[in-house]
Amino acid sequence: MLKKIVVTVFVCVIGATTFAQEGTTSPYSFYGIGSLKFKGTAENRMMGGMSVYSDSIHLNMQNPAGLARLQLTNFAIGASHKYSKQKSNEGEAQASTTSLDYIAIGIPMGKFGASFGLIPYTSVGYNLTSEGELFNTLYTGDGGLNRAFLSLAYAITDDLSVGVETNYNFGEINNTALITSANDEFEYATRERNESDLSGLNYTLGLAYQKLLNKNLQIMGSLTYTPATNLSSQNFREIASVFVSPTTGATGILFREEVAVGDTDFDFPSQVTVGGGIGAPKNWFIGLEFTNQKTSNFTNRTFIIDNVTFKDASKMKLGGFYIPNYNGIGKYWQRVVYRAGMRFEGTGLVVNGENINEFGTSFGVGLPAGKLFTNINVGVEFGSRGTTKSGLIKENFFNTFLSLSLNDRWFEKRYYD
Repeated sequence: MLKKIVVTVFVCVIGATTFAQEGTTSPYSFYGIGSLKFKGTAENRMMGGMSVYSDSIHLNMQNPAGLARLQLTNFAIGASHKYSKQKSNEGEAQASTTSLDYIAIGIPMGKFGASFGLIPYTSVGYNLTSEGELFNTLYTGDGGLNRAFLSLAYAITDDLSVGVETNYNFGEINNTALITSANDEFEYATRERNESDLSGLNYTLGLAYQKLLNKNLQIMGSLTYTPATNLSSQNFREIASVFVSPTTGATGILFREEVAVGDTDFDFPSQVTVGGGIGAPKNWFIGLEFTNQKTSNFTNRTFIIDNVTFKDASKMKLGGFYIPNYNGIGKYWQRVVYRAGMRFEGTGLVVNGENINEFGTSFGVGLPAGKLFTNINVGVEFGSRGTTKSGLIKENFFNTFLSLSLNDRWFEKRYYD
């Protein structure tokens, strides 16, 4: 048992390095602390991101109260690949990125359930050029905010459970602007680099309810609340005069100077999510979920952008699953879980007076693999974000995601060895 725990912790520590390298290719990741990543498993993501449903063999990383339903120790790991086509009134471009989305483990303990793991919370990754009569500016950025979490749940009754999740948020964001002469009038370029080291704690409270109306019909409900907390940012700014190679684009520093910029504390916005659904146990389920996040109080880290404001963000998610016959021994495809969903998100970001919204449709399958209900989950998502109005960029994206949900029995007393 101790060996299993040590191995799991080691995998999570290694994962922290991987998450630090994870990125995105969205120009909208420049603002705030980057683009929010989906927090949850691939199983949730296939159902439009909905987290109302919890069962005994899958982790629910969106509502800590759902852990009280776990009956088997669950190790979950997921990854995804995103391809996007970015379009503006001036042209089109394609980009892609592959990332590790989560590493987590859940442990049942009677009426209690616990989990811990690592997930990326936000990501920054862009490469944009602004051309003018006298100067051209190349904007680049990378990094993001990662989250290490520890959750605990308790089943008050067979129908009602509560949970709490504590998160340690950490990461680094780099933004660089390289200003060059548009007509080669000036031999050297100017580079401004901003770096922010972010850290802070926050927590989430969860409530989960399920009621069996009869042997073929069940209702579920969920509620989560994340209070507003402070996030600290240690900031660094540097101005440099550089030489840019006309053939390779490589830069050589001629002179650099650090510019004094103060560290900042800003509000990490509060969030509330409520959802409900109905279904037949181990057969089908459909649910609806709504999230509101107080991002109207959000600001950028060290610099003010005149054409950007924030308002409260909202998400609407609809999804569900269907299992033809979960106990169909010898009939593999009848034991497969078929999932589908859709979502609409108002990100809360307003650029040039335009709301940046996002829409996605997803579906996928959960494939039984091995013993104790271990399964492999494969899914896809089509969607779009942004607009071409007011000189902005619209992204059409295609996501593919893959996860492993591995179940085992821990803390079980053995009568024979």
